[in-house]
Amino acid sequence: MDKQMTEEKLHQEGGALHATNHYLYYPDEKDVPPYLAYGFRPVFLLLAPYLIISMLLWGMVWSGLISVPFMGDMLTWHVYEMLFGILTAGVMAFLTTGLPELFPGVVPFIGKRLKYVMMLWVAGRISFWTIDITGVYLTAVLNLAMLAWLIWFAKDVVLDRLQRHASLGYALVVIFMLEAWFFASQAGLALTPAMDILKIALGAHVVLILLAMRRVNMEAINELMEDKEIDDIYVARPPLTNLAVFSVIVFTVVEFFYPENSALGWLGLAAAAAILAITSDYNLKDKFLWDQPYVLYLATIFVLMSVGYGLMGWDLLNDDIYGINHFRHFITSGGYGLAYLMIMIVIGWIHTGRHLTSNIYTHLMVLLMIIATVMRGVIPFFEEYTSELYLYSSIVWTIPFMLYIKVFFPFLVAPRADGVQG
Repeated sequence: MDKQMTEEKLHQEGGALHATNHYLYYPDEKDVPPYLAYGFRPVFLLLAPYLIISMLLWGMVWSGLISVPFMGDMLTWHVYEMLFGILTAGVMAFLTTGLPELFPGVVPFIGKRLKYVMMLWVAGRISFWTIDITGVYLTAVLNLAMLAWLIWFAKDVVLDRLQRHASLGYALVVIFMLEAWFFASQAGLALTPAMDILKIALGAHVVLILLAMRRVNMEAINELMEDKEIDDIYVARPPLTNLAVFSVIVFTVVEFFYPENSALGWLGLAAAAAILAITSDYNLKDKFLWDQPYVLYLATIFVLMSVGYGLMGWDLLNDDIYGINHFRHFITSGGYGLAYLMIMIVIGWIHTGRHLTSNIYTHLMVLLMIIATVMRGVIPFFEEYTSELYLYSSIVWTIPFMLYIKVFFPFLVAPRADGVQG
């Protein structure tokens, strides 16, 4: 009886023991190629090479190897693309894959409609790369339209009377408002510096990732335990995530209004502790999970984010370092990047009809992401090697996505291995 009640709670919280709950509602559309058979497929096919190109380009520009005159402010471009540009693709994959599972009756998004939305995302990326040519307003319309569509697609989340996943929808609305604010700043309609807005946006993105990872953890860990015939249920506890979300929000708000206040240092340490506490969810009463690779992979996301906030807090309390923006890379290049990679890996296995598998490739992906993050984050201690560390860390950071292409692209362009539609 207790296990049955726990399974019911797991379903209500958004976990899934099987990733096929939605196929009763799969559209009856003819001649849909496999790469358009489900929302995550074209996203991952485009996102992996786009991340490789973007990060390598940034590394070469920052290290002084090349210059790209038509792209204007490269630092703003880099931060915006790593936040909003990547977010819209990642959120699209997450929502179009997850919502049909969480809300029976939501029709999966496939075929021509999926292709047109992906074309909008590509147009948004091209427009931002050439913003000095296309202009701020066209770029704003294309990118805001993409995020607005995602919010519309997620309307069932917000309108759900049980409010089980409404926080995801509310976070997206806040991010939309921040992106509009950013473009207003770029157009001269708002006085707030663009980089200050992007720092607020990072906090909002971290909140969204923490909320999303609670769902990803529940699906991945329970699928893993079911495959290994482990008689237990993993439930991510909302209070731990909520405390981490609250801590990140407070840090972000105080940093915007009082960036030099010493209290911000203590808030950074508090956010670090709250995020790290999420890993205690993996301590099940009757089963030891820390020997499972995917538990280590997923836990590393929270560890890297925690290290980032902790080092920023320490830096704010120590006037001799001044490396806060370098330490922020533990959050962005590390936790943020690894969260996207793990979502791509988990969905790439489960939603192509395969078992969640760890191997030398998945080990290397995670390890190289950690190495690249450390290389980027320790720059304050090796300033004489700043250019080299930026360049080499950019190269190392892209290798996991190259490995992803090798391992998962054959799955993404082929029908599901189990014969199910999608």
